[in-house]
Amino acid sequence: MTEPTISDLLVEDRSFPPPPAFAASALASDRSLYDEAAADYEAFWARQARELITWDQDFDTVLEWELPFARWFGGGKLNIAYNCLDRHVEAGRGDKVAFHWEGEPGDTRT
Repeated sequence: MTEPTISDLLVEDRSFPPPPAFAASALASDRSLYDEAAADYEAFWARQARELITWDQDFDTVLEWELPFARWFGGGKLNIAYNCLDRHVEAGRGDKVAFHWEGEPGDTRT
């Protein structure tokens, strides 16, 4: 028997399905999102980005693909602090914990 080599690790065919409780809370309860993305992935991701993120400046291009580089949402500008915190305060969730840090045992900050 020969010794395994690094190339033996290049093929992976195992599948790891999510736990049922996690799958039940997924955004896509049917294949409609998958089908929409498969039909026109740039239009799909443009719609997702505009619906789920607040843009300071809208993007001009969804994807610029020049192997080995990809650039998503070219020309767009985000305010990450607004998207992570402020919009949730505006939506009435300002009394909820925004960030919980846990360091060494017993060392936590909220």
